[in-house]
Formats: sequence, structure tokens, C-alpha cells
Amino acid sequence: MKNEYSPIVVLMAINSLDPTTGGPARSVPRLSEEIARTGLGVTLFVKDIRTGTTSTTTSCPIQLISQLTAVIQKSNERTKHPIIHNHGIWLPINHRAAAIAQRYNIPHIISPRGMLEPWAFNFNKWKKKLAWLMYQRRDLQTAKALHATAPQEAESFRQLGLRAPIAIIPNGVNLPKQIKPSFVNNKMKKALFLSRIHQKKGLINLVQAWAKVSPPNWQVIIAGPDESSHKQEVEKEIAHFGLTESFSFAGPIKDNDKWTLYNEADLFILPTFSENFGIVIAEALASGTPVITTKGAPWAELEEHNCGWWIDTGVEPLVQAITEAISLSSETRFAMGKCGRTLISEKYSWDTIAQDMIAVYEWMLHDGTPPQCVIVD
Repeated sequence: MKNEYSPIVVLMAINSLDPTTGGPARSVPRLSEEIARTGLGVTLFVKDIRTGTTSTTTSCPIQLISQLTAVIQKSNERTKHPIIHNHGIWLPINHRAAAIAQRYNIPHIISPRGMLEPWAFNFNKWKKKLAWLMYQRRDLQTAKALHATAPQEAESFRQLGLRAPIAIIPNGVNLPKQIKPSFVNNKMKKALFLSRIHQKKGLINLVQAWAKVSPPNWQVIIAGPDESSHKQEVEKEIAHFGLTESFSFAGPIKDNDKWTLYNEADLFILPTFSENFGIVIAEALASGTPVITTKGAPWAELEEHNCGWWIDTGVEPLVQAITEAISLSSETRFAMGKCGRTLISEKYSWDTIAQDMIAVYEWMLHDGTPPQCVIVD
């Protein structure tokens, strides 16, 4: 469907489109494509074009951040209405995009992408406090709107004293064509972790919890890129508990291959300390796999829709959830997975999310009554 406001051009800034850097490198190009499909012009500005073009395919133009000013000037000459949508904070590319927005009086929306969550904010705390005082707080305060992917993230904005209107719009999820055709009662069951191997993901807690449960005929697959050499710490913990045979590392996974892992898993576990959304949780559910995750991720819907466990952060809550999950029959876990796929298909379609974001852009340009997804207090 073409949007009636085609003069709008959306200029999105993001540091990297390399999927190994996390969920935004996948979700931002997908959002760009869905918005462009309605008729709006969308350009992605990145730190290094080579990073994006070698790892992510998108139908939207990709340019260096240094070209943003030229694009704005050209948009103004053609009487188009630019919007700057900044994905991420702290990094030079995000600060530059915010500065350009202020210089040219361009409406500016910031999606912190989880970087203002308490755990993330306190990681490398002193560097971030210095950046906060020097420029980051000012950049956030001058944005016309902020974007949160869940109410939990919006609350973090308010706790930091940010008073700008907040658009609460989740990430969209691609529904895989291949799903579990029926439950398979295999003798060896698989629990999958798929994300960056990073301290905030809670893998040490997972190893310690698994050691306490020690379930027979279950294996944990850890898939994803290593970050800051955290894999060595996890391997050391696995060896300490004598669990080498129970854990295997699959390494970084290409987007086309991850769906096979989700599809083969009997259970998905993300024992995270902090997520603003948790795209891998949504992907697991879309594949029909029940999920265990913590309240560090905004997924109360797991229990509301009977498709998983939403638990406190820590080893003991994880022990309880794993114990309950593995005690269920394969048929019951399969039924929970079907509930999860229904949830994703009904609530997290990219078309709906793109339309909500466009409504926010229109409101930023023309004011009036804010869309339903925007909170102003």
C-alpha cells in the first residue's frame, strides 16, 4: 500500500549492519524496507558501507554518514520533508546525526536500542557517565521523540529524566516458512541459546543452573559470535562442572541457517540480564519453540499466552524453569510452541509496525494528536 505522504524522506543512522553486532543490524534494515514499501523514501547511513554491504542485504540505499548533510540539502531543495531516525546512542555516528538534526532543524527521533537499560548503562559505567555529561543527555533531550520497543524500556527513559514523547513500537519478526510439522519425540533433546556470547546474556548462570538440574538426554547448543572473549569464561565454567558433553558451540550463524536451529530445538533459553526487546525470543516463538527468558527482557507475554517462562534473573529461577520445561512431554512443549507462533503472527507483523512508525513520523512533522502508540507524560 502506498502512503499518501510520499514527500517524506526518512534518513536512518546506524553504526553497523553486521549481524554479529546484535539485533538492530537485522531489524533496522527490515524496518527500512517495510517503510519504503509504503512509498516513503528511506536511506540508511552507516559508519562504513563495506560493513553493511558484505553482511546485510537491503533494498534501501546505503550511504556513509558523511553524506547525510548533502542528502538533507538536496531534500530541502526538492521541498521534501526529511526525518532523521537515529538507531543507537554513545557512538560518534549517532552524535553526528543528532548534531546535524539540530543544525538544520530536522525532526529527530532516537531509538536507543536497549543502550539505556540499567544493565547496559552501567556496563563501562565511567565512560558512559562522561559521554552522558558531555553530549549524550543533550542529544536525547533535543530529540522530538524517543522510540522504545517495550513499556519496560520507556520506563528506563523516564527514570533517567528524559521527558520527550515516547513511541512504544516493538520490532517486527519474519515468520519462517519452515516450522515444526509435528512434535518429534527424539531421545536426545536440544536446548538452544542463540545470541552474542556476551556477559549480559547470562550464560554463566545457564551453565550453573544446568549443572544443578543435570538433565539426562538433553544437550545445550550455544550459537552466536564471541564478544570480548567471553566464550573462554563460559567454556571454563562448563569444564569446572564437568559438562563438556552437555554443551556444544555452533559459532556464528548466518541468518539463513538460524531457522534450522530454531526448528530443531525443543526449548529456547535466553537467561539475559538486559534486553530492550530480544529479537531472538520472537524468532524462536515464530519457529514454534517455547522459550525461557528472564525479566531482563520485556516478554511477560510468554506466560500470558502459555508459550514459555518469564523468570527473575539468577541461577535458582533458571533451575526451576528448566526443571519444569524438561519435565513436560514433547507434545506439551509442541503445543506451547504453536501458541508462540500464533502470538508472533498476530502482533508482530512488519506491516503493522511500519505503519505505526510512519504515523509517528507524520505526527513529528505536523503535530496534532499523537498516535496511540505515543505516550507524552
